[in-house]
Amino acid sequence: MGFGLTAYEAMRRSTLIAGEPQKRIRAIDPLNPFAARLPDFAPRAKSVIFLFMVGGPSQIDTFDYKPILQSLDGKTVPDSIRKSVEETRHANVFHGCKEELMASPYKFAQYGQSGTWVSSLFPKMAEHVDDIAIIYSMQADSNNHAPASYQLHTGDVRGGKASLGSWITYGLGTENTDLPGYVVLFDAGPLGGNANYSNGFLPPAFQPTRLRDRGLPVLDLLPPESLANGQRQSIDLMQQLNQMHRVEHPGFSELDARIANYELAYRMQSAALNVGNFEDEPKHIHELYGLDETDPRTQSFARKCLLSRRLVERGVRYVQLYDMPDKDGWDAHAKLTDNHDPRARWTDKSVAGLLTDLKQRGLLDSTLVIWASEFGRTPMMQGDMGRQHNAAGFTLWMAGGGVKPGTRIGATDDIGLMATERPVQFRDLHATILTALGITFEELSYEVNGRDERVTGVAGTAKPLLDLLI
Repeated sequence: MGFGLTAYEAMRRSTLIAGEPQKRIRAIDPLNPFAARLPDFAPRAKSVIFLFMVGGPSQIDTFDYKPILQSLDGKTVPDSIRKSVEETRHANVFHGCKEELMASPYKFAQYGQSGTWVSSLFPKMAEHVDDIAIIYSMQADSNNHAPASYQLHTGDVRGGKASLGSWITYGLGTENTDLPGYVVLFDAGPLGGNANYSNGFLPPAFQPTRLRDRGLPVLDLLPPESLANGQRQSIDLMQQLNQMHRVEHPGFSELDARIANYELAYRMQSAALNVGNFEDEPKHIHELYGLDETDPRTQSFARKCLLSRRLVERGVRYVQLYDMPDKDGWDAHAKLTDNHDPRARWTDKSVAGLLTDLKQRGLLDSTLVIWASEFGRTPMMQGDMGRQHNAAGFTLWMAGGGVKPGTRIGATDDIGLMATERPVQFRDLHATILTALGITFEELSYEVNGRDERVTGVAGTAKPLLDLLI
């Protein structure tokens, strides 16, 4: 039987390499929940870095160039566009806006062999346009921050569901059992709180670990010196008592998670200190990311981007990085330039540095990088030269991890208000990400109250963007 099992595993791996989907039941060891698990088919990516620009950067001021909008500055929305939008579920996009259109205050230019238009906000990211795939036609179901953000993270506008990072670590585990499989990095955190990145109904082991980019990566990581020598013996005793209690209470997932977390915390004491130590990075890497910049917010975001690379380099499966240094984020309801200018300055160099660094280390091919937000902004003016929320049509981009460089998907109308060509929903994005990781997305489910829950929603509704993948 042992030899037969060995032969079966060899044949199974051959099938995976051939890229043929495999249906299977995910067996999770509650005491070693992050053990690496085989994907369903040959993966294009092994890990994910999700760069979330909290608050909704304006697509028509960043990547979605609209020359007709420039010519209509100060005029009203064309009747044909207004009517087509009002006949959809996105009719509320006009609420809270002025009647007049507002041209972009930024200059656009074409970059790379692809001739991709990028605004003057992102001169460094513009150098990477031939490495990225852009989706111009994203749509969300809500025009409010928290529900739209929940939907992007969990697939549902309601809080309480499992986040994409939890789903992925539930499906695949991690390649480094001395570090968490799912890490979040932020200062102020996303709008809507931890419901964006929590494990929801999935077992507690699949909740994320927040790491800091300065000082000790995890608070209280090291024990007091007086207790350090006996720490292993103390943990062994606690684990022995926990195991005795576990025998009496089988299936108690919170206890399983606690037992696993004690061990992970012990192993992390050296691994986490190492991953957060930037002193072993050469000077040119510090300069590449912007750690040497004088602006403290640029430095902060740069440290998070560099830490993201160091995490995936060590086998961490999913890193969720939030650009939210204050309570506003990219939420430019007034004075668009006062909001977007500094935020672009804080992030542009670091994101470009991350892509450059991953590529030169050979990590970009196995790391899926995503730049996104919960929605975009309207071409109509709001308040004093600002823009309102816009879930009807906005932009995100992806790079590495099996993404076909230079791919361009979808389009918005002539003023950048609503997706008119190949609208893409968040469930389609999630299905694409899972496919890149070698996961059969409709089989990645978890039973909750007798119902199979999926991050991609009801079976048959999500459509992965296969033409975006290699």
